[in-house]
Amino acid sequence: MSPGRPDGVAGRLSRKAPLFAALGDGTRLTLLMKLADGSLLSITRLTEGSALTRQAITKHLRILEDAGLVRGVRRGRENLFQLEADSLREAREALDIISREWDNALARLKAFVEE
Repeated sequence: MSPGRPDGVAGRLSRKAPLFAALGDGTRLTLLMKLADGSLLSITRLTEGSALTRQAITKHLRILEDAGLVRGVRRGRENLFQLEADSLREAREALDIISREWDNALARLKAFVEE
């Protein structure tokens, strides 16, 4: 193993850091919820009900896009955005791995304490 390059489970999970960083913002989570039904939505539609400007929403969408959570599609003069469900599945799988690791650690601790 070379320094700075984690292998195994830790390495796979560390590569998901940008995805979790993108999910760590309330505005971005709200945008994902708006896209959750699978529809293509414009920035105008995604801005509805928000106090944020179109520019701020666009910035958040770019972060989500860079993390692979949404995909932008150009239709004429309009940019439409769609949820990338595979990335959410990857996030859920990463959380499942972390959960199993915690369960294993707690089981080891319990066995140690009970000895």
